[in-house]
Amino acid sequence: MRLNNASASETSLLTAARFEQLIDTATIALFVPSAAAMLLAFEHGDNYDGAHFGWFRGRMEQFLYVDRIVVGAAWRRHGLARKLYREVFRQAARRGHRRVVCEVNVQPPNPISDAFHHSLGFEEVGRATIDGGAKTVRYLCARLEPRT
Repeated sequence: MRLNNASASETSLLTAARFEQLIDTATIALFVPSAAAMLLAFEHGDNYDGAHFGWFRGRMEQFLYVDRIVVGAAWRRHGLARKLYREVFRQAARRGHRRVVCEVNVQPPNPISDAFHHSLGFEEVGRATIDGGAKTVRYLCARLEPRT
């Protein structure tokens, strides 16, 4: 939880109870030891109440939604986020998903995340302004190759 809350401006603050609930509900929960990095992802049919997840659910039939990916400050630029996403893409394909989706802040800006997601093949599929105009996000989608 500390790892997540250290990056709350990019993700969101979580109580211990909410963090545990997310882990219990997530289809995929990946953690790199020593609190270096984490990723939580949900399938389209999961019982998850996140607003961004709901945006995708209202527009797509099947997807794997990356709710949050956090890399601790001391571990950034070591390839951990790329490894976590590689594993998410692998698991998504194994589960029959053709899309991995997420959102990235536009306001406040997050240019490092923008460039990272672009390098993984994510493309913008929508935008939303939330929190009374305090935050704007881009909704992103990476299409996976069908399994043969």
